[in-house]
Amino acid sequence: MESGRVIVIVPTYNERENLPAIIEAVHQRLPEADLLVVDDGSPDGTGALADEIKARDSKVDVIHRAGKLGLGTAYIAGFKQALARGYDYLFEMDCDFSHDPKYLPVMLEQAKAGADLVLGSRYVDGGGTVNWGPMRKIISRGGSLYARTILGVGVNDLTGGFKCFRRQVLEAIGLDRVSAQGYGFQIEMTYRVIKAGYLVVEVPIIFVDRRVGQSKMSKKIFLEALGLVWKLRLGKGAGGK
Repeated sequence: MESGRVIVIVPTYNERENLPAIIEAVHQRLPEADLLVVDDGSPDGTGALADEIKARDSKVDVIHRAGKLGLGTAYIAGFKQALARGYDYLFEMDCDFSHDPKYLPVMLEQAKAGADLVLGSRYVDGGGTVNWGPMRKIISRGGSLYARTILGVGVNDLTGGFKCFRRQVLEAIGLDRVSAQGYGFQIEMTYRVIKAGYLVVEVPIIFVDRRVGQSKMSKKIFLEALGLVWKLRLGKGAGGK
């Protein structure tokens, strides 16, 4: 099995209450991994707290951005810095424990075994959601089915945001070409990987609704994702390797 440097990228906006616990949980579950916080100028002081943690924890780094610039651009900023610093396996995950760090070792194992992109999937056998109301379940499952149908791909959870990329994949798909800003970013990234001919593996996860704070989902973000699917289908996705 391959070795390599590992980093977990966590975008934050008003996550002060969750940040110390998620960092500790990542350290416990995946001790070899570094962690990069990308903070969008959180009014609650998340960025300042991240700096305090960084000062005493050599495995933590922080990117500060001027304001709330979008989930997609936060991850792109994190990916670019991590690639420039030589990381081989790059995770993306939420700060609020909806993505349980206990799945990190399983996902990394799949990536080291040859998967180019490992998805933490709610919609394969063994996966699921907790603390979701009926409407949210309908919207999420319906959104994934809609995207799968329009794009003609076999991945079950196209809207999920718990992922592990091999560095070669991110280098190949062209990060500067990724256009989505909100949750459509997850659809676009996975679609670009598939279209480029790389191997995508889904690992079942249980997605638990956030412990503390407020969801970042909005009607605008949802509608952006719906429109993005058609843009990708009509030829604005990635090409081959």
